[in-house]
Amino acid sequence: MSEFWLISAPGDKENLQALERMNTVTSKSNLSYNTKFAIPDFKVGTLDSLVGLSDELGKLDIFAESLIKRMAQSVAEVMEDSKGKVQENLLANGVDLTSFVTHFEWDMAKYPAKQPLVGVVDTLAKQLAQIETDLKTRTAAYNTLKTNLENLQKKSTGNLFTRTLSDIVSKEDFVLDSEYLVTLLVIVPKSNYTQWQKTYESLSDMVVPRSTKLITEDSEGGLFTVTLFRKVIDDFKTKAKENKFTVREFYYDEKEIKREREELSRLLSDKKQQYGPLLRWLKVNFSEAFIAWIHIKALRVFVESVLRYGLPVNFQAVLLQPHKKSSTKRLREVLNSVFRHLDQVAAASILDASVEIPGLQLNNQDYFPYVYFRIDLSLLD
Repeated sequence: MSEFWLISAPGDKENLQALERMNTVTSKSNLSYNTKFAIPDFKVGTLDSLVGLSDELGKLDIFAESLIKRMAQSVAEVMEDSKGKVQENLLANGVDLTSFVTHFEWDMAKYPAKQPLVGVVDTLAKQLAQIETDLKTRTAAYNTLKTNLENLQKKSTGNLFTRTLSDIVSKEDFVLDSEYLVTLLVIVPKSNYTQWQKTYESLSDMVVPRSTKLITEDSEGGLFTVTLFRKVIDDFKTKAKENKFTVREFYYDEKEIKREREELSRLLSDKKQQYGPLLRWLKVNFSEAFIAWIHIKALRVFVESVLRYGLPVNFQAVLLQPHKKSSTKRLREVLNSVFRHLDQVAAASILDASVEIPGLQLNNQDYFPYVYFRIDLSLLD
């Protein structure tokens, strides 16, 4: 599973023994893989100051998770032709996300534990805000380019009635620069090819004999040229329509066709040039954002543990990875049994969702006798 439970319990002898019991039971029952989750000792002011910080960290946690999901999605969108390889490009510090989480170490260089907690949180918030700003700018530019390219390429798809003809026809197919003559393009259903060859010269006066040529065809019909005098264009169109032949409105403009081809070539080139740098930026900054997110989780455990278990700071954090979805209920029951002494009301509420915990604003399902935070690595779901 790509889901982790980050929990903590007081670090006294009784609760360390409870953690050992939990490890034994979950291991024997094959419920979860458990590892210690090391969190530094931070400078703590008053407990009151931690309440506000807890709220701020909660919001930052939601923001960080949203950001890394958007970045993961951006990687998938940029790697449009290699979507099967997206996951291997979503790394943190050069390793897969599960390995990073299970071997987490606090980055003292980036987020010094000696500075006040408020300073650490501020550093994380500013870092994530900057990544989001850059993400918006970079992906907006790339998506605009991609949309323009797709719109231009769409013109080259579809049937003969709707698609662009500039990449099909050539100068040699038309009588150009004539005061009297003009070449039209006519779409003829496949079943009517013989009828077209027999009748096109007589659909109107002044049609040039033997002037038709099949340029291209799709599953439904073919695109034929026909040359006639300009003065009979309207009459020819009317007669053609009566015979289920469709004159396609197109006039050969060499400059316009060249401009369209150059634009397509430029957009393809620009997309190719932007692809590499954008993907590299996404990979580097996805890693940075993910690392920051797990540091935020660690801070939330620290702050919540101090608020729950009091000062001096003394708790043990553990990371649990449930083996499968079907075992999560049983795992929750084991945790509840081992730690119910920490909060009898919370323990009872897990068994009876109708029980209200006095003074607690959270949904009962999010509150347990122990400190609990969920980490979900299903970023592309």
